[in-house]
Amino acid sequence: MNRINILNTTIDNFSMEETLGKVFKAIEEKKHIHHVVVNAGKIVSMQKDLQLRESVNKSHIINADGQAVVWASRFLRKPLKERVAGIDLMENLVEASHINNHRIFFFGAKEEVVKKVVELYTEKYGEGIVVGYRNGYFRKEEEQEIAKQIADSGAQILFVAMSSPKKENFLFDNRDVLGKVNFVMGVGGSFDVVAGKVKRAPKWMQKTGLEWFYRLIQEPKRMWKRYLVGNTKFIVLVIRERFKF
Repeated sequence: MNRINILNTTIDNFSMEETLGKVFKAIEEKKHIHHVVVNAGKIVSMQKDLQLRESVNKSHIINADGQAVVWASRFLRKPLKERVAGIDLMENLVEASHINNHRIFFFGAKEEVVKKVVELYTEKYGEGIVVGYRNGYFRKEEEQEIAKQIADSGAQILFVAMSSPKKENFLFDNRDVLGKVNFVMGVGGSFDVVAGKVKRAPKWMQKTGLEWFYRLIQEPKRMWKRYLVGNTKFIVLVIRERFKF
């Protein structure tokens, strides 16, 4: 009842508050939730990347991270309640972990970035919330060992800061080992934002769906293809879906 499907992608129709409630319940009941977010670019990739499609669609909670996805859901007459941005969910969960004594493992990004994230959160919330951290550079054959390290750390929450499809596939491929962690989530470039390496768009741009444009202005050489080409493909796919041609 709370799920929709657009462009071969399953999305949960949850608000931020509802998503947080399900995470807290999973931790309290010692259950496991694999969370993922989708945006326009990821949905476009999922049309051809079947491994990514499986990794996303078999997750327990799938939120719409991009405002374009929310707009598309309304255009396709399957309206989502709101955007649940991955970085906002992460920030809410870190703050809640301080209040509820939950333990977090931070995995991903460059060494100096993840270390800075841990330092900032430790300074703000104390050392109790962090049980470990590791950068996101490793060989494929190291995956299981890393997953075991995380599982054995006693972490209740795992944030994985890597690009797609690497983070989705890591969490899906190692789901059995990571089953000991109550909540696992890919957070993309969120560590870079928290560490101050990348600036996030002003609130008004976030609310009007222009956050992608702000990123494009900051890093045009790296982002132009992802946003300009990817967003155009997404619009075409949505129109085709609506009018069935």
